[in-house]
Amino acid sequence: MTTVAIAIGSNLGNRAEAIAFAAARLSALLSNFRIADTIETWPVGEGVEDQNLYLNAVAIGDTELAPRELLVSLLAIEQAYGRQRSAPNAARTLDLDLILSGDAVIAEADLEVPHPRFRERFFVLGPLAEIGPDLVDPVSGMRVAELLRRLLRDENR
Repeated sequence: MTTVAIAIGSNLGNRAEAIAFAAARLSALLSNFRIADTIETWPVGEGVEDQNLYLNAVAIGDTELAPRELLVSLLAIEQAYGRQRSAPNAARTLDLDLILSGDAVIAEADLEVPHPRFRERFFVLGPLAEIGPDLVDPVSGMRVAELLRRLLRDENR
C-alpha cells in the first residue's frame, strides 16, 4: 500500500457539493481515507483575475494503484462531476491533483509526482499539514509541516 495525497478544489457551481462528491468517490477508492477541513482561497495563476474564489481541501489515504492508474481514476471522478477542460487555468467545477504518491518521483508529460508546485501553494500545504504533517516530499526530503513553515515564513504570514 502507498499513502497518497490528493488536492481537491472547486470554483464553479456548488463548490461544497463538489468537494463532498469528490470525498465520497475518493473514500471508496482509498483505504484509511481522511480529508482536511475546507478553506476558501483566491485563484492562482495566469488569467484567473475574474474567477470565483476556490473551495479547497486535501485528502490522504492508502492505495495499491500505481500513480498512473490513480490519475486515470481522478480524471474519471472529475469528468463524472462535469469537469470541462476548456483552457489552461479555466474555472473548474472540480479539480483533483495527485500531490504525493509515497516516495515516487515521476516526471512525464502528463504526470508529475510530487506535484511540481505544491511546495508553493498554501491551499495545498495548509490542509495537507492538518492531516498529514509527517508525510515527506521525496524531492526535498522535507516533511509537509516543515514545507508549510517555510512557505509561511517566506510569505511573511
